[in-house]
This record gives sequence, C-alpha cells and structure tokens, in this order.
Amino acid sequence: MTIARSILLIQSIGIHARSHRFYSSAKLRNIGILAHIDAGKTTTTERMLFYAGKTRTLGEVHRGNTVTDYLTQERERGITICSSAVAFNWRGHKINLLDTPGHIDFTMEVEQSLHAVDGVIVVLDGTAGVEAQTITVWTQAEKHRLPKLVFVNKMDRPDADFMACVRDLSQKLDVKPICLQSPLKDDKGNLGILDVITQQTFTWNTESLGREYSAQPPLDVHLAELQEKRYTLIDELSGIDDELAQVVINSEGFEQVTNELIQQALRRSVARRKVVPVLVGSAYKNVGIQLVMDAVIDYLPAPHERSQLYDCFGEDFVGKVFKIVHDKQRGTLTLVRVFRGELKKGSRLVTTRNTAEAISKVYEPLADEYREISGVPAGDVAICAGLKHTVTGDLLTASVSTLKSAQKRLGKTLKLPENHVTPEESDTDATLVSEIFATEPQIPDAVYFCSIEPPSLATQNAMEAALKQLQREDPSLRVNYDSVTGQTVLGGMGELHMDIVKSRILTEYKIDVDLGPLQIAYKETIEEPAIETFQLEKDIAGSKQSVMITLELTREQKELFSLDKSGENAANLNTVRPRMLHVIRKGALSALERGPRVGGQVVETQIRLHNITIGRGTADSFVMAAAAQCVQKILTSAGTRLLEPIMALEIVAPTERISAIMADLTRRRATINDVRPKSEQNKVISVNAPLAELSGYSSVLRTISSGTASMTMQPCGFANMNANDEVRAIKRAQGFE
Repeated sequence: MTIARSILLIQSIGIHARSHRFYSSAKLRNIGILAHIDAGKTTTTERMLFYAGKTRTLGEVHRGNTVTDYLTQERERGITICSSAVAFNWRGHKINLLDTPGHIDFTMEVEQSLHAVDGVIVVLDGTAGVEAQTITVWTQAEKHRLPKLVFVNKMDRPDADFMACVRDLSQKLDVKPICLQSPLKDDKGNLGILDVITQQTFTWNTESLGREYSAQPPLDVHLAELQEKRYTLIDELSGIDDELAQVVINSEGFEQVTNELIQQALRRSVARRKVVPVLVGSAYKNVGIQLVMDAVIDYLPAPHERSQLYDCFGEDFVGKVFKIVHDKQRGTLTLVRVFRGELKKGSRLVTTRNTAEAISKVYEPLADEYREISGVPAGDVAICAGLKHTVTGDLLTASVSTLKSAQKRLGKTLKLPENHVTPEESDTDATLVSEIFATEPQIPDAVYFCSIEPPSLATQNAMEAALKQLQREDPSLRVNYDSVTGQTVLGGMGELHMDIVKSRILTEYKIDVDLGPLQIAYKETIEEPAIETFQLEKDIAGSKQSVMITLELTREQKELFSLDKSGENAANLNTVRPRMLHVIRKGALSALERGPRVGGQVVETQIRLHNITIGRGTADSFVMAAAAQCVQKILTSAGTRLLEPIMALEIVAPTERISAIMADLTRRRATINDVRPKSEQNKVISVNAPLAELSGYSSVLRTISSGTASMTMQPCGFANMNANDEVRAIKRAQGFE
C-alpha cells in the first residue's frame, strides 16, 4: 500500500469527517517561506507584517532592524540563521509564517520548520532563477509533501527575466508552473503587475510605501495577450482538474468559465501538488506582496485539509515540537504545532520518550516578542514555556495511553499487524506510522569539527551548559567529549556554522571560548575483506571472564551486522541467546565510530559474526568490549583508506573572469562538471571539489574576480583519496601541516 493510498483509506473510513470539530476555524494558514541565499525571504516577510498592520515601520535587512532576524549575528551579517515564527491577520484569516535560513549550513532549521507548516512560499531571485539552495529546500518541501507557491522577486531590476525563471521551474524542478501574473514596467521603469485571472493591471503607490495599490482594466495593447494567457491557464487546469474540465465541456468553450471556478480548480490542484502557481513582484520596492498574501489564503490549504494521519488521536491532544529557543527572561521556549485537541496553559503532557511535562505559559509567536495567551486550538502554532526535557522532534500527547491507543488505531486503519506499528519498521505503511511516532530528527553528517575550550577551568561548567542549550536548539550541532585528548569536540555543517556557535557563546553567554583549528570530517573504509579471531581473558574481582570471538569485516553485505549461518558456525550461533547477540552487535558497531587512521567514522563496512565462545559467568560488558576490540584489531591490521567530503559548488562570474577561476579550481583538485551561460555577461560554473581545498575559498574567489563573482556550496558525498593526498590529510589532522 502506497502512502497516498493509505491516506485515502484513512479518509474513507469517516475519520476525516470529524476533523472539522478539532479546528476552531478553517480561516487559518501555516506557511513557511523558503529560498536561496539573498532571494528576499526576510524582506518579503517584513512587508507582509507591515501591510497586515503587525508592524509600523518597514524593517530592512541591510539596516539590521528586521523583526524575524533578531539575533545579533543575523543583523550584523544580514543573513537568516534561525527560523522564526510570526503571526498576523489578513482578510479575516490568521497566518502563521515561518521565515527560514537560506544558507546550507543551517539547512536543519528548514527541515525542522517544515514539520509545522501546511504549505510553503518559495521565493526566487528574478535575476538568478532556480539556484542551488532553491533545489535543496524544494526537495525538503517535497519530502514533506507540501503544496507550494512561487514568488518571483526582484522583478524591478533591469536584468530580471521572468520567463527564464518559469523555464527553470519546469526544467530544474520538474514541476508544472501556472503563471497567474506577469510583470509590467512603465516608461519610468516602475513595476506593475498584469493579473491573468482577473484581467486587471495592478499598480502600487510608492509614496505610501506600497500600502495603497489600484486595479484597473489593462491597456488595449495588453488586452489580447492577457486574454490568450487566461485561455491557456484554463486549458492547462482543465487537463488536471476534472470539475473544471466538465464545466469547459458543458459550456463548449472557455468564455463561460468564471474567475471563481478557476480559483477553485487552482486550489484543488495545488493541494494535490499537481501545479505550482507563480506570482511576481519586488519586496524591496513594495510591489506585489498583498497579492502573494491573497494567494496564500486562496490557494494554500487550511490545517483541516492536511495532516489526516493525526486523526488516529481522535479528540485527544497531540502536538509536534519543531523548534526550541532560549530566552533570557523566560527561559526555554518550545515552539509546538498543535494537530489535534487544544493546548492550554497549565496542561500536563507526556512526550514520546515517556517524560512528563507541564506547560506554565503559552505565547503567540512574533519572532522574539511574546504575547501571553490562554491557549491555542488545533491547527495553530504556539510557543510554550516550562517544558524542561522536551527536544526537537518530540511528539506531545495527553497521556501514555493516548499514544498507545493512537498507534493501535492507525495500525488497524492501515491493516497492519499490531506488532508492526512501531517506528523501526521499514516497509511503506510502517514508514507512514513512523512519520508520526518517530522522535529522532534526521541529522545530516557534520563536515567540519574542532575542539572548544573555555578561557579557564572556572568557566568549564558554564561552557558545557551553553553548549547543551545550543545543541537543544540546533540538532545539527554535534558535541562530543574525546576521551583520548580530553577535549570537547564540536561537529558542524560548515565554517559559518562553527563561527556562529562561537559568536553566540560570546554574546549570549559571555564566555570567551577558544575554538581549535577546523578539521575536515574524514571518513574511513576497509580496503579488503578481513577476518580475525580474538581471545580475551581476565580475572575481575575473583571471577574469570573469557571470550573468544571470530568476526569478519566485508563490503558485500546489505546488513550492517549479520550472522554466518553456514556449516558448523550455524550450530554455534544458534546457541547464543538473542540478548547476547544484541550485546555483541552493540560492541562491534561501536568500534566503527572511530577508525585507526584519523579517528573518522568507518563507513561502507559491514560486520559478520562467524563464531563466539563465552565463558560461564562472563559479564555482558566484557563481551561487548571483546567484540569492539576484535573489530579494532581487524581495522588496524587490515588497514583502512580515507574518504574525504566533496562539496558541490555553483559559481556565477563574468565571462572574462571564468578562465582565471577555472585555473584556480584545477589547482584545488576540482572536477568541472559544466560551464553554461547565465546571462549576456555572466556564466555559471558547476564544480565538485574536496572540502579540504576550499578553506577560505569565498575570499579567494572575491580576489580573483575583483568582487564580481558569487558562489554557493553544499555537501555532495564522500570520495576516495590517492596515496599522496591521504598522507597530507593525515599530517594535517595530526597537526604537522
């Protein structure tokens, strides 16, 4: 059974019919705003708040006075680092909007936010189209099956190309864009908008900061073009929406199709993710934002139109934690999306990890400003104070029995055996269940790590507390204690990520920590399959402990840990209790966390247990240690090779600078994948390059291009290294280079 069929099954048994009672009103939208760096997400959000009457002045990123970019580091750098939630009213509806980062280092912030929304606005830079990070965030939204609108921003600029952006959507994202508007410039270069559905021309009053705008019939020169676009839009929609197609057939043409019928067909098609409406404007020049807000109301779904999987909770409370922040006055604040029931001040809840929590206060979200409220209904988003043990990804329920009942109910609905209703199952339906009940967020691998030290022993505990809070906010920050060196080691998504962590500890916690040099997060893998028998004996407190174990490391298995069931080995392993096999597996796999060459994680390596003999009275911990030492011995004797992280770069530069940039990339062991025209003056270079060769590369690129080139970079896997590069990497990791 596919996920789509499973959802339809839930709806068909009548549970969905009751879902309207869980929501106080259908006049609610939860949306996220996604984009590549500098496409204009935060500026668009600021305009929405201003026109909705939530703010009295227009915040600007370059002035550092925006509502959603409230961290010191965000205002200094002019970028979004942490996603933030704001709520405002528009056309009698409440909109909860989450502004998310565009930088790849903070992609985890985007991932967390998508759990809380029912649709997204994807902002494109009208001069650049679909860029590298646009593809990344689009893929994330697709994974959550979210309906989308596209807002093509910066259309006031002379080099903006609307049709090129539309082609990019079709070719790079493989979607069906439906253009609801097209840009129009007057003799002075002022931007207006032609609306395809209403056949009107919209213009904005610049003196009112875009508050006032007017709708007029189009000039004769645009009338025929608009009419043709309207017919094309109806034709495309009727091929997707059966109800609209029936109207077209009955009326024998497009003339009888009303604007309301078009909008209804669009809404249905967007909800099914068959089409993506495309709107235009300029957030900085205050053009088109009100029409985007109208489109959110008209085309993106209300909460009761999605999340039917949570109907298994009936009328009991269930909510998802999607973000945690720390406030100096209010302490830990938890952002919760309420799916069913009502979240009230003073409620007592439990998490999926069976920890009890009590909500002391409930706030309405507005970035770093808070207005206390008594509670929120199902479908809404709230900020809760008082949750001490909850972490990102937790599901909050009214009680343990509520959670178990919901699991059983969903299992019966999907016709799964009762013992299959667990987050660990890998089949399609159990994956569907896991979407609700899984608690651990999927965290991307760190690409950099470095040591962190406090200025004195007296501040050690304060630093550890600060790191604990930051890690609770940001699951992609790894904090480990290295028992070999006695250092605290941070793992992160990039140089900027590490820099921001240090800056926040200094500004928010007043601890002047020292970060060691950034180290590349290499991984290791075995060169050839190897097998080893390892014997460990020791007297501990008068009790003889003994284990003899035979393990093989291979690269041919599908399972990470398996048993050799051939010949005499099968007879031996059949006598080992399942609990002991679990102990052996845990010990063996723990040894793969740290390879012998540079301490990197050992990957692309599987373990097969051939034989084991355990002496009477031997402790589980001793067996676990023997399994780990056996794996370590094999890795050391057989040897491993390094795998280095590879980054995908997209560089936009003037044509005359391309040769110098490519020559520099060649010296950095880069692989040039493609060089293609971007505009009349610029070209785009797509490159894969080792992360080790890219330290400080953005500064080098600015120097080579005299400040005219820009780049984006994101991880794209690991690759083998040759012998010479391995030697250099090991020296660098050991501090000798």
